Amino acid sequence: MHVAVNAAVSADGKLSSRRRDRIAISGESDFARVDRRRAAADAVAVGVGTVLSDDPSLTRFDEPHRADVHGPDAAPPARVVVDSRCRTPPDAAVLLGDPATYVLTSEAASEANRDALTAVGATLVTAGRERVDLTAAFEALAADGVEHLLVEGGGELIFSLFEAGVVDELSTYVGNLVIGGRDAPTLADGEGFIEEFPGLSLDSVERVDDGVLLEWTVRDG
Repeated sequence: MHVAVNAAVSADGKLSSRRRDRIAISGESDFARVDRRRAAADAVAVGVGTVLSDDPSLTRFDEPHRADVHGPDAAPPARVVVDSRCRTPPDAAVLLGDPATYVLTSEAASEANRDALTAVGATLVTAGRERVDLTAAFEALAADGVEHLLVEGGGELIFSLFEAGVVDELSTYVGNLVIGGRDAPTLADGEGFIEEFPGLSLDSVERVDDGVLLEWTVRDG
């Protein structure tokens, strides 16, 4: 599976404010770019923290571009939530209607939470004891036909992906505002690396709206 991470950050590297408010960091040109990226992917993923704070539906994408890439009869990109304890509310927007939604979870999720999500049509993929084993979960997605996964956050999930060594590329839009705050979420939260930092190769730099888009490939080793 090819895993691409896409995120928009402020000039000081923040995804949002310390209150986790949704902030428009990029503009219409970048929104259109993201819609094209979604259209080309087989599935779009977020962490449960993003679901709880933003309640995204993950249903917006560039339909003509999807038809060009996958054919006129292609289904919309599937939705994926990484949620070790199945904390996703059953009425979350990401679970409503089409397309299909996978919830990647662990053995630590309660039976009640599992049942609540399966009752509203979610497909549960269990991998790992206390937290999601991302490598195993992604192998299960790949076996179900997900060859290109677009990950849109948040910072805890992005760090976990780099920690697991499953990221192939990173697209970072850097916007023209400063958010600040030691408790504001960053591109890669979690415990952080203290050695053997993941390396990136810069592929392109492009001015978009009033910010800049950086495209990176993750270096092996």
